[in-house]
Amino acid sequence: MFVDNTDDGRGQVGIGTLIVFIAMVLVAAIAAGVLINTAGFLQSQAEATGEESTDLVSERIDVTSTVGIVDDADDGTLEEIRIAVTGAAGASEIDLNRTIVQVVGPDGQDNYVLGTDGGDEIAGLESNEFAALDSDDDFEDLESAVIDDDNGDFVLLFDPSGGAFDDGDAFGTSDEASLTIVSPSGATTEVELNAPDIFTTNGEAVRL
Repeated sequence: MFVDNTDDGRGQVGIGTLIVFIAMVLVAAIAAGVLINTAGFLQSQAEATGEESTDLVSERIDVTSTVGIVDDADDGTLEEIRIAVTGAAGASEIDLNRTIVQVVGPDGQDNYVLGTDGGDEIAGLESNEFAALDSDDDFEDLESAVIDDDNGDFVLLFDPSGGAFDDGDAFGTSDEASLTIVSPSGATTEVELNAPDIFTTNGEAVRL
């Protein structure tokens, strides 16, 4: 007797197709999840990179003047090096306590940081320290030396008779030095100091 199994065959084919379809849906869902996670990671990475790039441009220190105060005109030496700074356009807050000044001078290279025990005189600074003066020429402590909307201008004060500036004689006539000011965000500002060939008066300010 002939038995017709057509319906059973169709049922098996239908179940197989359903299994394949479900597997394809699962694979597609997994792939979509991977793509979404990857896209989210790339977006976060792009945002972080964009913020870092913005900081490198905006969170930068601008130099407005470089001046030396003559110590002894006959000896051709300076008693102070003053670098006036302000925040670049768009800068929010720049902590001078976290700012590094890389100096290449007559006595080699050194990294300078804001002095922790400078008191109110340049003689209190270590050889690799600088001081920060406000607009009234008052020495700022570590917490208050921040360039922001309230305190937009500072003077970085360096001792020319120590560190990279002093090769046996204090920084003075015809001496040169290169400074790189590195803000906390990593933005850099290059400064070139070139002392005049002749000083005429003790205590005078000369452009460097």
